[in-house]
Amino acid sequence: MLIVEDMHVKNVIFVFLVCLISQVNAAKRPNILFLFSDDHSPNAISAYPGGILDKVAPTPSIDRIANEGMLFTNSICTNSICGPSRASILTGKHSHMNGFLDNSASYFDGNQQTFPKLLGETGYQSAMIGKWHLHSNPVGFNFWRILPGQGSYYNPHFIEMDGSRKQYTGHCNDKVTEFALDWLDNKRDKSKPFVLMTQFKAPHRNWSPAPRHVNLFKGVTMPEPESLFDNYANRSAALKEHAMGIDKHMYWGWDMKFHGKNIFPKHFMGRLANGEYNRMNDKQKKTWDAAYEPENKKFIADMKAGKLSDKDVVKWKYQRYIKDYLGSIRSMDEGIGKILDHLDKTGLAKNTIVIYSSDQGFYLGEHGWYDKRWMFEESLQMPFLIRWPGVIKPGTISNALIQNIDYAPTFLDVCGADIPHDIQGRSLVPLLKASGKKPTDWRDSLYYTYYGEATHNVPAHDGVRTEEFTAFYLPETKEWQLFDLKKDPGQMKSIHADPNYAAALKDMQSKYTALKVKYRAHSAILPANRNQQGWWKKRQSTKNKQANSGGHDLLFIGDSITQGWEGAGKEIWEKHYAKHKTLNLGFSGDRTEHVIYRLEHGNLRKQKNAKVAVIMIGTNNTGHSRQDPTQTADGVQRILSILRARCPDAKVLLLGVFPRGRTADDPLRKINNEINKHIAKFHDGKRVHFLDISAKFLDKNGVLTKEIMPDALHPKQKGYQIWAEAIAPSLKKLGID
Repeated sequence: MLIVEDMHVKNVIFVFLVCLISQVNAAKRPNILFLFSDDHSPNAISAYPGGILDKVAPTPSIDRIANEGMLFTNSICTNSICGPSRASILTGKHSHMNGFLDNSASYFDGNQQTFPKLLGETGYQSAMIGKWHLHSNPVGFNFWRILPGQGSYYNPHFIEMDGSRKQYTGHCNDKVTEFALDWLDNKRDKSKPFVLMTQFKAPHRNWSPAPRHVNLFKGVTMPEPESLFDNYANRSAALKEHAMGIDKHMYWGWDMKFHGKNIFPKHFMGRLANGEYNRMNDKQKKTWDAAYEPENKKFIADMKAGKLSDKDVVKWKYQRYIKDYLGSIRSMDEGIGKILDHLDKTGLAKNTIVIYSSDQGFYLGEHGWYDKRWMFEESLQMPFLIRWPGVIKPGTISNALIQNIDYAPTFLDVCGADIPHDIQGRSLVPLLKASGKKPTDWRDSLYYTYYGEATHNVPAHDGVRTEEFTAFYLPETKEWQLFDLKKDPGQMKSIHADPNYAAALKDMQSKYTALKVKYRAHSAILPANRNQQGWWKKRQSTKNKQANSGGHDLLFIGDSITQGWEGAGKEIWEKHYAKHKTLNLGFSGDRTEHVIYRLEHGNLRKQKNAKVAVIMIGTNNTGHSRQDPTQTADGVQRILSILRARCPDAKVLLLGVFPRGRTADDPLRKINNEINKHIAKFHDGKRVHFLDISAKFLDKNGVLTKEIMPDALHPKQKGYQIWAEAIAPSLKKLGID
């Protein structure tokens, strides 16, 4: 038996064993290659059965993943726009829970729980390359290089990890492929398992093919969808109000690739030129013009000669659109093929799970549309194809209902990590190991929400999708839509008013209510404005201007009690806070949802360097509707998340909701007390500091006297003095003296 005496030798052996164990564990745990695109409709992937474009525009590399793995035919997104779908993938949560509801006002809180961070804690390394589109920079990745915003197809800029921007010559799809291969070869720690998120810009608008593909479909007439000239009969009138039609809503330059002034304003929108052309070098422009200009000139000549009817123009625009869309996909499919070949050559393929997906589907002329958003199959469906050597039987097709909130728990599960209880999705591993067969307890319905951006004029709506039906509700018009997906897969007629479907509608409405409860989709967490009230709208504008005037050190955020620092508490405010750069963001009558809206719509402009935020909110959630305290706490938590994302260095003094009602047995006070029990759990002693000063306002018998709060809700000057004195020690500890 060998006995080692030398400590140096012992240390060397120990390090060797640790490294050996690490390598063995790395070999056992699979790598994940997540290939992702933007706006790629399953109808433009030839692996999906029944597509009218399969023969003329095949996707052989993407199809390879399906042929060697599994394809899902009921893969549904939570919210059919770019950023929200990506946030759901990272967090495993619906938009209302991860805080990224739309592409306009939302700002992703990267410090919240995400699957890359959780995997990092178990020894995985992660990289994010390509389109990010969450406004903030990635957090929790060992390496990242991302496109700014939507990014560009030609000679794109990328944001580097040091915050700088660098421009690269070439087509965006090719650069993303190149960077992914470089990371696999040169930038990762090869002793550790990895997650590589390779995210292409294509085929997002404005659909610009690589130079080698600008003539890819020259001379080809693409088949048209049956509903290209949909008149929107037998469905909500809201469908007609859209601004995403091939007929009326495509730009002369940006979408249709014409140079110069729009000479046919009846058929094309003007103003927006082809920005991609302006990014091209001379060689790229020459190739581009050689492909596009002859067709453009012929179209213009035919129009001037009166040869084309209005319907002919729509058909011409469809051909230009669909060829560009499919052309932009070709270089991405080629890049995916190169990455798959690299896995084979390096031996990584044996232990690497490969997934291909896209943030949502897209309209390829169906219903006369491009874009997404509506709860119709073409944009609701996401492609999901997965290869897992040794586990998934090649060529498997599953019709199980899955959703993008399922990706995070799936990745955690296959990598041997714990799945946190608050993740709303479900691991797909049982499906993957059972050749797509559904467990007996698998879901039978999915929840969807679109929050109604101004872009494309699609109203907010939410609903439920089962294997047989889609039902959604339009709150603006207070109407339901119901579609039988078996008999009417194109969703050309809503049957919500058909007596024969009364039971089906009732069942879908019941599922809708149950899913909203399950996923905590309630009012306290969903941003809402009060712009219909003139004074509120004016105050919002005033506070946004004050915020925009420059950074403040101290923020007070709340409702009428906080606004009261400008009234009954003004003298106390001047004494304690005038010497600091302090911003009062209190609005009378606000609930948590109104504060969420304000913070996401200007109240935090130029407040990135704020030092401390004092928050006291929730009493109106109680007073207006006696809302469930756990829901109010959800709203408070969302406010904390917004502050963490937009004011990353700010400490938060989270105050318990002040007492209301005269005595301890007042029902509203009891609700506020329950809220405080829940929000006290947000205290972490580092960023969030919870402080309940309720007792300071009460006499020895627990009575809220008129001397302090005349109406048992709003403080008099003495109440504000109590408030200021009670929080002074905490503010001092946080850097506000």
